[in-house]
Amino acid sequence: MAFEDEVRNLNVRRETALAMGPAHRLAARKADGILNARERVSHMLDEGSFAEWGLLATAARPEDSDRSPADGVVSGCGSIDGRPVVIHAADFSTLGASSAPVADKKFRHARRNAAENGMPLVLLNECAGSRIPDIMGAQGLHHAGEQSALWRDRSSPWAAAILGLSYGDGSFYAAMSDFVVMRKGAVMAVSSEHVTSVAITEQADPRDFAGWEVQTSVTGQVDRAVDSDEEALDQIRRFLSYLPSHSRERPPLLSVPAGAGADQDRLLAILPDSPKLTYDVRRIVEVLVDPGSFFPLKERFARVACTGLARIDGRPVGIIATSPLFKGGALDGDACDKIISLIVLCDSFNLPIVTFADTPGFLVGANGERQKMPGKIMNYLQALGASSVPKLTVVMRKSYGQAHLNMGAGYADEMAAWFTAEVSLMGREPAMNVLHRLKPGETPERYAELESELARDTSAYALASAFMAQTVIDPRETRDWLVRMLKLHERKPAGGIGLHRLAHWPTTF
Repeated sequence: MAFEDEVRNLNVRRETALAMGPAHRLAARKADGILNARERVSHMLDEGSFAEWGLLATAARPEDSDRSPADGVVSGCGSIDGRPVVIHAADFSTLGASSAPVADKKFRHARRNAAENGMPLVLLNECAGSRIPDIMGAQGLHHAGEQSALWRDRSSPWAAAILGLSYGDGSFYAAMSDFVVMRKGAVMAVSSEHVTSVAITEQADPRDFAGWEVQTSVTGQVDRAVDSDEEALDQIRRFLSYLPSHSRERPPLLSVPAGAGADQDRLLAILPDSPKLTYDVRRIVEVLVDPGSFFPLKERFARVACTGLARIDGRPVGIIATSPLFKGGALDGDACDKIISLIVLCDSFNLPIVTFADTPGFLVGANGERQKMPGKIMNYLQALGASSVPKLTVVMRKSYGQAHLNMGAGYADEMAAWFTAEVSLMGREPAMNVLHRLKPGETPERYAELESELARDTSAYALASAFMAQTVIDPRETRDWLVRMLKLHERKPAGGIGLHRLAHWPTTF
């Protein structure tokens, strides 16, 4: 047969590349229940949809060519639930998936294809850091910088998984992404302990300072932690289901589940009679949105702020809510950062923002000021003001001080207040202390006299009478109101596409 030798040569090269790294490394991973790079790609994508590029790529240094199949990266395009995506998966069995010229070139190809063709970019990260023989020296380092693609404009969504030790580019790709999920036991850090133990004489287990507990609850860089590779990949699939494929497209509209909105009476059972009692705001959100659609983001971080994605009448929306279970609902610096990240995500990909307010204000005092609270509050307000997507606010109970403005007052397209709403600069007790230096229990008659002079109407009806809120509603009417307002504010002349003024806002904070 003509070209028989050439066909045989091609097939041998393909089989060698598909085999990935040494068999004993792959076997060890399998024994630990960890998927290899190609198994991860297969689990993530629709069956038979993967088209790979760079299968026959190898390391730039000739001495490494025989041990660098695909140069440690499985990269290509495919589909998730029928929607095209680009996927870039690290193969840790091959030279630790270390960053090097050819692997970097494959990443730039993936990034460019996602941006230019309007597809989400899925990044499955596991990286030993830079490949030292390739990057050492003035020319190696400078060349890596010249060719870097560590910048993005949110033209299409990025979703990342941290699935093992991830240093250098592995952590940077995640930090640039819109959603990050981490397998427990993995690490997300700039450098490994082999660098830090010598460079800064720091001896520490990276899982202690860069493991899932720290990254989900202290830094907030990771949105979710899961127990297995499969769970991580499934979380990415679900996250992408709320978003359009690119910024010039509207989010996908799904059918409304049966029974949606049928249990609104539960709201009055969840909400306590006394404003001094707490409740779990997530239960409120779950009643108001389509059943099973609430997808919390950064749930372990800054827990006073509840943020996430959901659907209302089949329409994807971003959710911002304050939780009185934590810090009495008072927002701190981390909560500001968490909310900003949700606003940026929604503005970039045309999702309306729905805010539920029950907060006594921003958490002030020494710790707050050390968190740069004035700057955090203003960054939050700037992001809210710059966002051009529809914004709806529901004032549930307390809405005090500057936080009332940040939660939507003056920026929301529509504001509704529950009949339980209370809006003011601050509570009466702090106001009495500021004005008269009096605390409850001190000179009771004089206190009562001065407090009555200070009293203002803080009710929902005071807000509505000046048309500062568009309506006062029974909590059980909230879902219907949201559905109507979302249909009204569809930005029809713009085709539902926002101005994306936050597309260049830093992804991390």
